Amino acid sequence: MLCIMRNMCRRYATHVELNQRRRAMQTYLTTDQLATRIHYDIRTIRDRLKDSVLLEGVHYIRPFGGRKLLFIWEAIEKDIASFSMGRGPVIPMANGGVAHG
Repeated sequence: MLCIMRNMCRRYATHVELNQRRRAMQTYLTTDQLATRIHYDIRTIRDRLKDSVLLEGVHYIRPFGGRKLLFIWEAIEKDIASFSMGRGPVIPMANGGVAHG
């Protein structure tokens, strides 16, 4: 029984360390830096992508609860590829969303 508990503790410790490393290795970008990287206008990111495609807590954070946004490049980069590869025809909607055909 003691052996099983030790293994569980080791696995948990390893899991915690990996999450800490993952967080430490994230690249945070301002809206301007993200716009330059993905070749979108800043207004498009703020008005159309934020909160519809780019989600708070997943793709961006508000450090210290302020107004400034910091985008998490690794999450955005991963989802850009998955969106374009995993989708069929898309019909743009007037509200900025899309309908999948």
